[in-house]
Amino acid sequence: MTQPTNERQIRGFLACCLLFTFSLANAHVGSPGVVYQGVAGPYRILVNVQPPDVIPGTAQLSVFVEGAGVRRVTVQPIHWVAGDEGAPSPDEIQAVAGQPGHYQGLVWLMWRGSSSVRIAVEGAAGRGTASIPVLAAVTAQREMPAQLGWILAGLGALLLALMVTTVGASVSDGTLKPGEALTPALRRKRLVAMGVTTLLCGLILYGGSAWWNGWADDYRRFMYRPITATARVDAPDAQRVLTLRMDTASVGDQRLSYLVADHGKLMHLFLVRQGTLDVFAHLHPVRKDTVTFQVALPNVPAGRYLVYADVVFRNGFPVTITDTVDISVPNVSVALASFNPAGLRRDTEDTYVVTNPLASGQPLLADSNAVLCGSPGIRTRLSDGSLITWEQSPGGALQAGKVYPLTFRVQTAAGQPAALEPYLGMMGHAAVLRDDGRVFIHLHPVGTYSMAQQQFMESRIAAEGAAPAAPDTQVFRDSVDQVLSRLAAMNETDRNALLMPAMNHAPASADPLHAGHEASTVAFPYAFPEPGDYRIWVQIKREGKILTGAFDAKVR
Repeated sequence: MTQPTNERQIRGFLACCLLFTFSLANAHVGSPGVVYQGVAGPYRILVNVQPPDVIPGTAQLSVFVEGAGVRRVTVQPIHWVAGDEGAPSPDEIQAVAGQPGHYQGLVWLMWRGSSSVRIAVEGAAGRGTASIPVLAAVTAQREMPAQLGWILAGLGALLLALMVTTVGASVSDGTLKPGEALTPALRRKRLVAMGVTTLLCGLILYGGSAWWNGWADDYRRFMYRPITATARVDAPDAQRVLTLRMDTASVGDQRLSYLVADHGKLMHLFLVRQGTLDVFAHLHPVRKDTVTFQVALPNVPAGRYLVYADVVFRNGFPVTITDTVDISVPNVSVALASFNPAGLRRDTEDTYVVTNPLASGQPLLADSNAVLCGSPGIRTRLSDGSLITWEQSPGGALQAGKVYPLTFRVQTAAGQPAALEPYLGMMGHAAVLRDDGRVFIHLHPVGTYSMAQQQFMESRIAAEGAAPAAPDTQVFRDSVDQVLSRLAAMNETDRNALLMPAMNHAPASADPLHAGHEASTVAFPYAFPEPGDYRIWVQIKREGKILTGAFDAKVR
């Protein structure tokens, strides 16, 4: 049967985008690591990559392999520009003593930009590989310790003095026969030679200093700097509208034309009420112009909110844009079902939830979307009456830097397993936020990256020759907008059928990795980057309704 024309065009464009785009989770706020859960041929693997903050630098890898008879695990960095042909030879990483299936090692990332770490596992079941996308970004500049600087300066002065005196002696004392005295002419010749040598060494030192300062300036110029934006809330047509406008000085108009969709949306915007963390919203603004996005707000309570907006660029660089915004009291006379202000089309996949404040004795706000915040191992109730449990030992200590499979089990009100449905092409989404707002990340069951990221790097590795050139900005932006419009016009079944294969969500029968996600359980592999108090929002869908559960965690 022939596919409809629109669907063929969308599939073709999505495939084209994968040749140019990928998304890296280490751009999320305060959570630079990349966690990958997948397969390397016949082996199931869990990989945690901690990229360096200076380039060149070494990324730290921790690889867990399921299965007996593993003989060797190697890693190989592949840069997007160089591709597979220009990659260095793979290096073997070592098994951790006393921990079967656990391997650790380092891999050098020599160039800034999009990269991938290829993991190869060899064992009794054969050989398998997997590519873990990593962004090599410069986020820090190391300062030389003052004591080391003085030591090097002293050694340099000593070497300069030795060089000058050696040259002076070579044209004077070095030309005399044994017993001969130094003549006035040779003394003048020695002084001239020493003067010329001092001048030449000074010029060399000046040139070296200029080169070094120029290199340091370039290093600082290419350091990663977050995109800034300003959020505001207006109330046209008696309905609150949030507008997020990017600061072009921090990114530029042309680059903003190269945004690509992730999970069928151009932007994922999260609102969390500051301080109490008792209100959470996951929204999908529409692009009004190159730098401006707008979304109609649901019936969230008034207050000051933290804003986290996730976007992905064509060159694969993901960005989480942050701000704060004050939201006023909603106009209760406006029904939620009618919000279509300022020509905005309501996104049926926008959602929000109200829960109890963090570390506070305040009562839960009265709201139809209100749920109690849970804790590890304690079953709590969702807004539709179903039950959700974080399958973590109650009271168990969570450690920063350790990878956990954040696993959540959903049951019906009667305690039976609840069948989950796809939400935005995934079987679940999660957002993790530390109480001070300095750590935020949007998680998926496959890890802390998007599947477009992995498919992009795999396509680049398979390709030969130079990296593809950037397309025309206007053509690219128009094409993205057309795809988004067609996706929005599809029914949910057709949209999920289109998105899920691109996100590597195979049925459980075809891919045992996702077997737990097809029933009533969803897991998100993640390593908390720092100690602190965290709140986790878990979003799933069942019986056509998006449900959000909230959980608190203390990380030591």
